[in-house]
Amino acid sequence: MPGMIVSPHPLATKAGEDVLAKGGNAIEAAIAVNAVMAVVYPHFCGLGGDAVWLVSDGQGNETAILGIGQAISVGDATAPIPTRGPRSVLTTAAVVDSWAHALAHWPARHSLGDLIAPAIKIAADGFAVSSSQAHWLAFRAAETANWPGFDALFRQEGFCVQPQLAGTLESIAKDGARSFYEGDLGHRIVCGLRATGVPIGHADLAATQTRSAAPVAINYRGLQLLAPPPPTQGLTTLGIMGILSHFDLSAIDEDSAEHVHLVVEAVKRAFIDRPMIADPDGSAVDYAALLDPARLQAKAESIGDRAMPWPHTFAPADTVYFAATDRHGRSASVLQSIYFDWGSGVVAGDTGILWQNRGAAFASDPDHVNGFRPGKRPFYTLNPGMALRGSKPCLLYGTQGADGQPQTLAMLLTRLIDYGRTPHEALAGGRFLLGRTFSDSRDTLKLEGQFQPSVQNELAGRGHEVAPIPAYSPLAGQAGVIVIHADGSLDGCHDPRGQTQVS
Repeated sequence: MPGMIVSPHPLATKAGEDVLAKGGNAIEAAIAVNAVMAVVYPHFCGLGGDAVWLVSDGQGNETAILGIGQAISVGDATAPIPTRGPRSVLTTAAVVDSWAHALAHWPARHSLGDLIAPAIKIAADGFAVSSSQAHWLAFRAAETANWPGFDALFRQEGFCVQPQLAGTLESIAKDGARSFYEGDLGHRIVCGLRATGVPIGHADLAATQTRSAAPVAINYRGLQLLAPPPPTQGLTTLGIMGILSHFDLSAIDEDSAEHVHLVVEAVKRAFIDRPMIADPDGSAVDYAALLDPARLQAKAESIGDRAMPWPHTFAPADTVYFAATDRHGRSASVLQSIYFDWGSGVVAGDTGILWQNRGAAFASDPDHVNGFRPGKRPFYTLNPGMALRGSKPCLLYGTQGADGQPQTLAMLLTRLIDYGRTPHEALAGGRFLLGRTFSDSRDTLKLEGQFQPSVQNELAGRGHEVAPIPAYSPLAGQAGVIVIHADGSLDGCHDPRGQTQVS
C-alpha cells in the first residue's frame, strides 16, 4: 500500500493518491491536495490564506511548518478591526510559500509545478460545486453583492470555472512559489489589493516567510501528542489532554454524561489560558509553563461534579484539514485556512485570489498581547495534530472549527485512545461546542443529537446550559483521522459532517 490520504473533497484526495502512487512522499502528496482544495473549496481555503503543518519522517524527526502571514507595515492599531472588507486585510498570505518550504524539507521526486498541475486543470476546466460551497454561498447571499468582484468569480450555479486562478497557478508552476511574493504575479496581487483599499505594499508581500519550529508535546496514555507552537492554539489542545490524563476514562462509560462533563470542564480550564497565546517574538509569556504537569494536575483537581460558569468570546473561522502518510511512514498533518468562510471577501484584482481576513484576529488594543504590530503574526486557531508511539506516528488528526478545534479534537482523541474506536466510529460519535455560533449568541453547551436524552438531562442537572443541535451538525467541526498501526496497516477517513458530496 503506497500510503493514505484524507481530505474533505474526492478530487483533492485523488490528487494526493496519484502522487503517492508515483512514489512521491507525504509532503508532495499534501501539496497536491492543498492546491486542489484551494480550487474546489474556495469558501474555506485558498492561495490568499495560510497553512500550518506537522510533518514526521517516521524516524523520530518531527517539525512544525508555520506558513503564517505577518501583519502589514501600514495599519490602524487602535480602530476596531472589521471582519470583512479591505480593513480586515492586515496580514499577508503564506500558504504558497509553505509549499516551497515544505517541499524542500525532504528529497522530492516531483517539482512544485508537477504537484499543482491537477489543480490548474481543475480550475481551467471547471468543477461541480460541492454542497458545502453551495451552503456557504447561500448563507452569505445577502452580503456578497457588496464584495467587489466576488459574485462574478464564485456565484456560479452548479458548475464553477476559475480561469483567473488557473492562470495564477500556472505562473507559480512556471516561475516558482516566490513569484507570488516578489515577481510579476506578486506585483499584480499588490496592485489588485491596493485597488480595493488594502494598504499593502510590495515589501510586505516580499517579507512573507514560512518558519520551521519544534512542535510542543505532551504525554497521554503512553503516546506523545504533538501540536504546533504559538502563535497557534496547539497549547490549548495539549492542555485539555493533559488535564484529562488525570482521569481514568476507561472506567467511565463512553458518551456518558460523566465523559462529556469531564471533557467540557477540561476545555474550560485550558481555554482560560488561551488569551495569553500570541506571537512568541517579543512576548514575555513563558509558554512552556502552561503545560507544566503540576499546573495541569491542579486544573484537573479543580473539576467537580458541577459545571463551572462559562462566558467566553466566540471566534468563528473556517478551515480545511487534510493528512497524508506514505509507504515509508513519513507523514504530514495539515490545516489550511482563509479564517472566516470566504475570508475577507476581497478579491486581488485579476488573479482569482480571495484574500484571508486573519487580521481580524488581532486585538484593536495595541497594548494587548495579541495587539496589532507591523510584522507580527496573529493568534492562530489552526492546530493540526499528530501522535507518536515511540518514534513513529500512529495518529494524524485535525479539524475545521476555530474555537471548536480543541473541543472536537478532545472528543476524537478520547474515543480513539481511551475507548479504542476506529476512525469512522470516532468521527461519527457525538460532539459538543461550548460557546457562541453564527446562529446562537449564547455561551451554551451545544450538544449533538447522537447523545441520549438522559445524557442531556444529566448535564443540565450538573449546571450546564445545554442547547441541542442536530446530529452530525457542521457546527461540530469537519475532522479527519489516519491511524497508522504498528504493522504498517492504515485506517482513516474524513468527517461525515463535511458536506463533501458533489451536487
